[in-house]
Amino acid sequence: MKTPNIIAAAVLLLLAASGVQAQGAQQGFEPVQPLRAVTSRSDVVAGADAAARGGNVYGDVVAAPLVSRPSSLDRASVRAQAVAAAHAPNQNLDRRAFVNSEVPPQFQASQR
Repeated sequence: MKTPNIIAAAVLLLLAASGVQAQGAQQGFEPVQPLRAVTSRSDVVAGADAAARGGNVYGDVVAAPLVSRPSSLDRASVRAQAVAAAHAPNQNLDRRAFVNSEVPPQFQASQR
C-alpha cells in the first residue's frame, strides 16, 4: 500500500516541478544582470556629502540647537539626591509584582 502512494507522490512532485520550470521559461526570467553605473564615484561622494550637510530632512522636529539651562543646585546636593534615590527601598519597584497591580501603602509613602 505504501509503495504506490510514494510513487504517485513522486510523480506529482516531478510534474509540478516541470510545470514551474516551464512557467519560468515562458515569463522570460533572466539571470542577474551586471551592474551598469551611470554616475561616477566622485559624483556619488559629492551627493552624499551634500546630503549629510543638509541635516535630517525627514525629521518631524524643528531643527533647533540644544540649549542647556544652568542648574540652581550645586554638585553636592545633586549627588546627595542621587545617593538617596539609589538607596530608596522602592527603587526597583514594579507594580505588576503586587496583587491587582496596586502598590502597598508602605511603599507609596517613600516614592522618589
